Amino acid sequence: MSEVEWGDGAPKAPSAPEFDPEPALVVLGRFQPFHRGHAALIDAAIVEAKGGLCRIAIGSANKAESMENPWNWEERAEMIRCWLDSEHPDSDVEIVAIPDINDPPKWVNHASRYHGKPGVLFTSDGPTVELYRNAGWPIIEAELENRQSWEGWRVRSTMKMLSTVSEREAALLVMQENVPNSVSIMLFDNGWLHRLAFLGRDFEVVG
Repeated sequence: MSEVEWGDGAPKAPSAPEFDPEPALVVLGRFQPFHRGHAALIDAAIVEAKGGLCRIAIGSANKAESMENPWNWEERAEMIRCWLDSEHPDSDVEIVAIPDINDPPKWVNHASRYHGKPGVLFTSDGPTVELYRNAGWPIIEAELENRQSWEGWRVRSTMKMLSTVSEREAALLVMQENVPNSVSIMLFDNGWLHRLAFLGRDFEVVG
């Protein structure tokens, strides 16, 4: 993967691997941040993989820092690995990062260079289902509980309100309703939560 440049313009996009990755069960998301909805999805994906390889693909890997994209892909990968180490230490899971191209019809061919060719896609996102189904991928659609609360923009809005809170235990108590405990601690202790105080508007539009 390429070195990340962050805080001044867009980060350097990660490079595709030289050789095609082996097919796997693929979970695709932005993970901004990694929250309990993502954890539930990956829990289910690991069960579905039945001991086989599960590959987590982090999207928007080349987006500039903003309220919609507060954390670079390496930070998001650290969040996911932190959670995996505590919840699924023995599972066969890989993490890759994919830069956006803002061209949905070409997305699957582009993304496949990073996450491998079919494969099975494990997702709860309707538009993603259609893109991959049209490209001939087998799809497993997941039904997630508490979907409305565990939307990325809602989680980020809550975290922005917490971003000026200096009392660690108070901030963790609120964050941990929507973000796994281990990830909440990482966000606070690394200063990644407080970054949101300096980014964008107070509340995000849906989407």
